[in-house]
Amino acid sequence: MSKSQDLFDAAPTPSKGYTAKDIEVLEGLEPVRRRPGMYIGGTDVAALHHLAAEILDNSMDEAVAGHASRIEIELAQDDILTVRDNGRGMPVDAHPKFKNKSALEVIMTTLHAGGKFGGKVYETSGGLHGVGASVVNALSEWMEVEVARDKHGHKMRFERGKAIGKLKDMGAVNRRGTISRFRPDRQIFGEVEFSPARLYRMAKSKAYLFRGVEIRWKCDPALIKDETPAEEVLHFPGGLADFLSGEAGKKPTVTQRAFYGRSDSNGKGAVEWAMTWAPEVDPFLYSYCNTIPTPQGGTHEQGLRNALTRALRAHGERTNNRKTSLVTPDDLMASACAILSVFIREPEFQGQTKDKLSSPDAQRLVENVVRDHFDHWLAESPQEADKLLDFVIDQAEDRLKRKQEKEVSRKAATRKLRLPGKLADCTRDAAEGTEIFLVEGDSAGGSAKQARDRNTQAVLPLRGKILNVASAAAGKLAQNQELSDLVQALGCGSGAKYRDEDLRYERVIIMTDADVDGAHIASLLLTFFYREMPRLISHGHLYLAMPPLYRLSHGATTIYARDDKHREQLLKSTFKANAKVDVSRFKGLGEMMPAQLKDTTMKAGSRTLVRVEIADDMRKQTENLVERLMGKKPELRFAFIQENAQFAKDVDV
Repeated sequence: MSKSQDLFDAAPTPSKGYTAKDIEVLEGLEPVRRRPGMYIGGTDVAALHHLAAEILDNSMDEAVAGHASRIEIELAQDDILTVRDNGRGMPVDAHPKFKNKSALEVIMTTLHAGGKFGGKVYETSGGLHGVGASVVNALSEWMEVEVARDKHGHKMRFERGKAIGKLKDMGAVNRRGTISRFRPDRQIFGEVEFSPARLYRMAKSKAYLFRGVEIRWKCDPALIKDETPAEEVLHFPGGLADFLSGEAGKKPTVTQRAFYGRSDSNGKGAVEWAMTWAPEVDPFLYSYCNTIPTPQGGTHEQGLRNALTRALRAHGERTNNRKTSLVTPDDLMASACAILSVFIREPEFQGQTKDKLSSPDAQRLVENVVRDHFDHWLAESPQEADKLLDFVIDQAEDRLKRKQEKEVSRKAATRKLRLPGKLADCTRDAAEGTEIFLVEGDSAGGSAKQARDRNTQAVLPLRGKILNVASAAAGKLAQNQELSDLVQALGCGSGAKYRDEDLRYERVIIMTDADVDGAHIASLLLTFFYREMPRLISHGHLYLAMPPLYRLSHGATTIYARDDKHREQLLKSTFKANAKVDVSRFKGLGEMMPAQLKDTTMKAGSRTLVRVEIADDMRKQTENLVERLMGKKPELRFAFIQENAQFAKDVDV
């Protein structure tokens, strides 16, 4: 008899402590409050703003359907957000299935309840699953909804997802539409607050995406800490062409004309696009489906890439350019600045947060529409078409040259550094699955080298605080040995010579001490990557390690705390009230035993990594903040400290 059979034939062990009474059935909106990450992706700043997006998208669906022409979004003190529209207003009559409840109450308190399933109420919409408004309601401390339909007003209040009383009749009103006002629940989101700049960018992008809507933005001036306007009317008759002009600025472009256009809905969907090629601008492709941003792309982006590539190749073949066959979609998009928006029925997304479009019909729609328009665009100006083709062929030849002559091989990188023992490389040749830890000092480097997985993990110790590239002259950057070693080890070049395909590691992990000095070093490294290797961030390669600051032990129990707040939580939740817990504070990574460093910070499965990302609607704010805090003007930093001094807290050091 085999060992596997022995396991199955062994006498069963009686179940202890696991019976029918242990099976929980979550009803109503309780699943959302218990597991918010399943519905909005987490409880961080991005998830918080997802609440605003859900409510704004409902109003946008009314506008796209032709029932609303104006939307107002207002941020007030205490994180209270209000969204108004002049659409049809939510239904308030009794629901046929829940006759003791109004349709409004059903929409706000029931998952998968809405008017966007059958396609009769909305031809296209951003809401698909009927969970948007109810999820916002579930994760709000309170929420109020006012509806004006047929010149009659109604109002209802909710607290943490539950209705407070019945629908109130407000009498006759001389308006129409829906007003949603809510305050996110701090039991869920903690101290995370709405960002005026992020909300403004969100509202502005919606106005660009649908030229038929006017969005009125308003924010309490006391909440604004940058150049975000307190009030503005957002209306862009030029649509995505205006969007592109605002994003790409006045930088030189390969062609004098931008390529933009749109196709009206023909029953299959509508497409609008705007793009240009600007070598001096970091390339971008912002895509949307039914006004919902899709930062991870999807089938509509693939359709755009295919259409452009095939049309340009066809032009090259007509002009007998023998190098046309070298061109790939990556070559064409390498210096492209593009915005793509599609409106389709019943789109399919990956996940509730809708970051990636997966509808096959979207690819076919975009490919057919854009291919036809790009063929005409190229034919209208053969000289400009040839200029673009020559530029893309140069990109292709440069790519092939880099492929044949790698700047740095793994062995060459270690040899060129000429610092024996400084870069402890991993043994795996391919970049996939590998990671490099950037640590401060030889002491931490020594512990990290002993704690690492030699097959997939490399360690590069850095000597103290690196150069602040945001305030240093270009000559100093080239002469700085620490940064030179770092660029050499990564193998991908920097600045205009950065090549993502030559990056020698899949993950670049900043691992500094969990103290003020460590945070400063991490900030300097983040500034370096943001300025010199922005695509390393946008392609998802950069991470921050989260080492513990405290070790808590009592008897056989040993746990680790990230910071003071986490320490207090663990002391209350893990140990008995009178237990004498030994609390030790790590002065740095070098003080940790290699086994501790491995289990808490470096070992996959037991560590915590934070991926560094910049949301599309936060790019300008990020640039302003980096310049303000890390740039050449100390008076800007001083002003920032004065503005935010009220938030400073005394900490034990």
